[in-house]
Amino acid sequence: MSMRTLNEAAIDKIVATCNGDLRGALRALLLVNEQLEAELAQLYAVVSPGGLAQRGNQALH
Repeated sequence: MSMRTLNEAAIDKIVATCNGDLRGALRALLLVNEQLEAELAQLYAVVSPGGLAQRGNQALH
């Protein structure tokens, strides 16, 4: 299966999960993206110089 086919299937699944509401699907994707960006920022803070010393040995969450 090609990447394009997998992407199309993922899009169809997301839209179906939102009962065909394209705006709802976009809103859901934006929220997921915001969460991933926040987690990435936390990860960068941990791996930056002094990041572990500043946070202790805690996990990302």
